[in-house]
Amino acid sequence: MRSVKWNLGLAGESPVVGAVRVLMGQLDLVWEDALANAVRVESALEREAPTPGTLVILPEMFGSGFSMDATRACAGSKELLSRISGWSRRWRCWILAGLALEDTDGPANCAVGFGPDGAEAFRFRKLHGFSPVGEPGVYRPGDSVGVWDVEGFRLAPFVCYDLRFPEVFREASKRGADLLVVIANWPARRERHWLALLQARAIENQAWVVGVNRAGSDPSATYSGRSVVVDPMGVIRADAGEGERWITAEIDVKEAQVWREAFPALRDRREW
Repeated sequence: MRSVKWNLGLAGESPVVGAVRVLMGQLDLVWEDALANAVRVESALEREAPTPGTLVILPEMFGSGFSMDATRACAGSKELLSRISGWSRRWRCWILAGLALEDTDGPANCAVGFGPDGAEAFRFRKLHGFSPVGEPGVYRPGDSVGVWDVEGFRLAPFVCYDLRFPEVFREASKRGADLLVVIANWPARRERHWLALLQARAIENQAWVVGVNRAGSDPSATYSGRSVVVDPMGVIRADAGEGERWITAEIDVKEAQVWREAFPALRDRREW
């Protein structure tokens, strides 16, 4: 497993105020094996040793892969939540992870965030089930966009297929989001769409966009990875390439603020 560090212009070992270090885990997930995936993540965190305040991001359904067997996908989810809480508390970092969870009204495909104190800080349910594989009949969709404060950013998480629906990203930007995070199991055969849509969401919303995808393969697809950081002008500033690896990048909220002021497209937006 390779690690890559991208320096986007911030100095020092810890991010400055209004900036955040992002550590993205582009994982080759073990199919329907929560324990195996947890062990791999913990081993990587031991090696990467994220500094306090880092935002660690893991792909969609990192415990199981994109399984439509909800019972198997949700198996071990309580243990995974406990482990993520422990990791965030140990390294005093933020962790945003994709999990299949048994929620109050049935199984759901979620993005869950934990803060540096180890407490769950937010939970978002994927808004758009991927109908070509029957996901809407397996996992209950969410019904709202969420925006949360993380290290000086207003962060909005999304999950995979949500990326194709620009209106939910615009809703996040209207609520003040300047960091849009997309976690995914996005197949290699549609890699071009993945990259183009991530850049489009950044340009449209004048926001940082971080897309974290899985690598490897499962019984139905092959995944190239290509986890990226896109700046508010749509420029890819960090790219994990293909294969399993962890990459680190640092981003500054001021870049979004300065660009929004210099080029006021969001302010000039009209409601219809």
